Amino acid sequence: MENKKTLLILVLAFVVLLAGASALYAQLSRGQDNDNLAILDPNAGANTDASQDAADGESAAEGAATDKDNATEGDVTDDAAGGDESVADDTPQGDEPSDDTEEQATVAPDFTVYDAEGNAAKLSDYFGKPIVLNFWASWCGPCKMEMPEFQDKYLEYEGEVIFLMVNMTGGRETLTSAKRFIEESGYTFPVLYDTKEDAAMTYAVYSLPTTYFLNAEGHLIARATGAIDATLLQRGIDMIR
Repeated sequence: MENKKTLLILVLAFVVLLAGASALYAQLSRGQDNDNLAILDPNAGANTDASQDAADGESAAEGAATDKDNATEGDVTDDAAGGDESVADDTPQGDEPSDDTEEQATVAPDFTVYDAEGNAAKLSDYFGKPIVLNFWASWCGPCKMEMPEFQDKYLEYEGEVIFLMVNMTGGRETLTSAKRFIEESGYTFPVLYDTKEDAAMTYAVYSLPTTYFLNAEGHLIARATGAIDATLLQRGIDMIR
């Protein structure tokens, strides 16, 4: 009888432990999602619907508290790890765009990349409409994980918001492997190739995926480091529309 009572206590303790662990995991997961979007412009979110902020349970000011270290913590992953980020392969590092929250928004540094036919394209060529700028590679598991969300939003906002999916072409990535991945996946959003590593150096892309949100004037509004879901992607889009 005593053994049964002891066993019952142990089972109840195990159940309580599992419930506590699940609640903690859920809380930490929500915090990571919220911290994944760093605000680069102090005036960002002014045109974001207030009810959406309430539904998200946070304000733009809370997003502004996010720093780069929190957004990129634990970023060394690979395809099998299934983490939030992958370290960019053979990517030179340069000066990262400023995060200074001054009165004036930061104009996005320009770079030159190439389309599938080899035609040169500059980031500034697309100024005039809001831009979602994503850096990715086909070997990056988290990049592939978030791409269906980008495809859905591209179709939803086609003609209103520009999506630029910049492939980190070089090292493990080749034009052939990148193009094959896009074709096999059936994605139709615009893809540009950083064959001369101009974009990688300009934006110091050291981990993938990384996404920037620019308004129609070409100002850097927000940055997300690591894979993002549809909710966070929508939040970034709301900031630049």
